[in-house]
Amino acid sequence: MNATPAPILMMEHVTVDFDGFKALTDVSLSLSPCALRVLIGPNGAGKSTLCDTIIGRVRPSSGKITFKDEVITDLAEQEIVRRGICRKFQTPGVLPTLSVMENLLVSARKNRSFFRTFTTKVPAEERESAESILEKIGLTDRRDVIAADLAHGEKQWLEIGMVVATDADLLLLDEPTAGMGPQDTQRTAELILSLLGRHAVLVIDHDMSFVEALNGYVTVLHQGQILKEGSVAEIRADPEVTAVYLGRSDDDDAAAA
Repeated sequence: MNATPAPILMMEHVTVDFDGFKALTDVSLSLSPCALRVLIGPNGAGKSTLCDTIIGRVRPSSGKITFKDEVITDLAEQEIVRRGICRKFQTPGVLPTLSVMENLLVSARKNRSFFRTFTTKVPAEERESAESILEKIGLTDRRDVIAADLAHGEKQWLEIGMVVATDADLLLLDEPTAGMGPQDTQRTAELILSLLGRHAVLVIDHDMSFVEALNGYVTVLHQGQILKEGSVAEIRADPEVTAVYLGRSDDDDAAAA
C-alpha cells in the first residue's frame, strides 16, 4: 500500500493581526504535492492575505508555515520564492514592451540578475522550457506579439505561463479568470488542470462556474476564518456557505443597502 505523501505546504494556526483587525484567525490547511486547492469567499474574507502570508509579504502574528519540511514563516519574500513558490496576482504583471516569448524567457532564467538576463545567451534548456510552455498556454502563434498588444485573456495566460516558467513547486494564482468571458474561463480551467502533474496549485477565485470546472478541493474563507472545506458538491450543499457566500446576489446586496 502506497504511503500518503507528506504535504508540500502546511499552515498551522496562522493568525494575521493588523493593529487589532484580524485578517486571518487560527487558519490551518495543508496541500499535497501536485495537488489543487481552490480558495473562495466573499470580498474581505482574507483570501489575498492568506497568499500574502504564504509568500512572505505579510508576517503572521502567530502560527507556523512549513514548505517542503522547512519552516518559512520568518523568511523574506525573495527567499521563499527561491525555495519554490511563485505567485500570480489578479492584475496581469507581464512585461509590456517585450514579446510573448521574451516574457517567458525572462521568467525561465535560472540566473535572475536583470543585467545577465538581457545580455547573455539563453541556455538551450531554458529555451526548450519556454517553447513547451508557449504551446501549453496556447500562444504559439502569438510568440512575437508585444505583450501590451495582447487581449486581456491572453495576458492572463501569459502570466500563468511566466509563473510556470519559474519551475516553482507551488503556484499561487490570484483570480486568474478576472475579466474573462465564459469561453476564456473554461480554457483557463483546462490550462490549470494541465499543470497538476508537475506543480501544486492554490487558486483564489469567486466564479463558481470556474470553481466547478476545476473540480478541486475547496476551502471557504469567511471573516478571516475557514468556514468549510470539501468537494465542490459539498460546498454547494452546505447551508452556511450558501447563506454567507453562494446565496448572495446583487439583488440581495441592493435590498440590504
